[in-house]
Amino acid sequence: MTSPPPHKPCAVCGRAITWRRKWARDWEQVRYCSEACRGKRTQARDSSWEARILEVLSQRAGGATVCPSEVARASGGEDWRACMEPVREAARRLVARGVLDIVQGGRVVEPSTARGPIRLRLRA
Repeated sequence: MTSPPPHKPCAVCGRAITWRRKWARDWEQVRYCSEACRGKRTQARDSSWEARILEVLSQRAGGATVCPSEVARASGGEDWRACMEPVREAARRLVARGVLDIVQGGRVVEPSTARGPIRLRLRA
């Protein structure tokens, strides 16, 4: 019996997609972790959040971190709290591409399982 393939990130939210036996034939085509993500799809505005995260981090010293709320406040205006989940999703996609690290308490954490306050840091 062979071991299942490694996890891969969801194209929308960046969370890890865990292999399931029913996907054995078409694992390469699986892109979304849930029906909600499949319906949402990645849109042009999602990549703008990624650009904003990188812009805010580029204004910091090397190795510095930024809170997702700082990115949301910088571009979300009065309703910045509604922007928090799109910012976190963009951060998880950047982690999947190897650009960012998500940090808690100074340690890099798994984006799919991180709970509570996180910080974003450019990968060295």
